[in-house]
Amino acid sequence: MTKADLINAVAKSACISKKQANVAVASTLDAIGNSLSRGERVQIVGFGTFEVRARAPRKGRNPQDPKKIINIPGKKVPAFRPGKTLKDKVR
Repeated sequence: MTKADLINAVAKSACISKKQANVAVASTLDAIGNSLSRGERVQIVGFGTFEVRARAPRKGRNPQDPKKIINIPGKKVPAFRPGKTLKDKVR
């Protein structure tokens, strides 16, 4: 499902225009992204939890020259953990 498909589905199920659905979907995604950028968790009961996880720095190999070991810096990455209701729907 693409963002356009999601907007169409929201418009149909909520009986609103596609323009209004686009605003709703974009606002929701912006709110989630802004919360994650501040390091906050976003928990949607029944759906899942969006959170920021820290990846530790590590050593890796250069794919172009496997003999060279390079340092890969640590970073923060977004993560999603599905809720029970969502897991049950997928099964």
